[in-house]
Amino acid sequence: MTVYQRPALVQVHPYHAGVIRIDTPVVSGLAHAPAQAAINRTLRLETNRLIDKQRQTQSGTLQVMDGHFEVKTNERGLLSFLLSNSAYSAPMAHGFTAAKSLTFDNATGRVYTLAELFKPGADYVGAISALIAAQIKRRDLPLLNGFTAIRPDQSFYLADKALVVYFELYEITPYYVGFPMFPISVYDLQSLYADPGPLSTLAVDIA
Repeated sequence: MTVYQRPALVQVHPYHAGVIRIDTPVVSGLAHAPAQAAINRTLRLETNRLIDKQRQTQSGTLQVMDGHFEVKTNERGLLSFLLSNSAYSAPMAHGFTAAKSLTFDNATGRVYTLAELFKPGADYVGAISALIAAQIKRRDLPLLNGFTAIRPDQSFYLADKALVVYFELYEITPYYVGFPMFPISVYDLQSLYADPGPLSTLAVDIA
């Protein structure tokens, strides 16, 4: 089975005003114009939401705000982005970073939720939580209040043959840990993931 599709073109739309610098991804080259337009609308909306979140979080005089993005997957009809915004205002003790990840179906512009990666009724929360608990122990990560389970809508992105589940600042670990991220092989989820679906598409060896 071939799952090859040409990668999308991803360019940077820069914005610079004083101490604020924001890079927004712009997608082009997709076969379906309505899907492409929907993806770009969502990327702009979520980039702006991160800016708004920082404005609500920051107190004092804004010293710097940087908005970045990373393309985590751009293959097989899937796009997965990690958007971030880091800001510091004086006299706060330290800066703050907010993040948002988005995984798209290039044919429709649909944004996948974590639940939609799995079969209906699959206990993906339990399976992923157990794998994360093992990583926490192996990596000796400090926790604020222990770890029981992920949320059903936990943040994630896709990267090659892995589902990367992550937590926000302060969500389960102290600030200095940053964003704890947990890569999970798609093959460890083979009995649970939707087929067809994003994880089954990434599980194919050669496109």
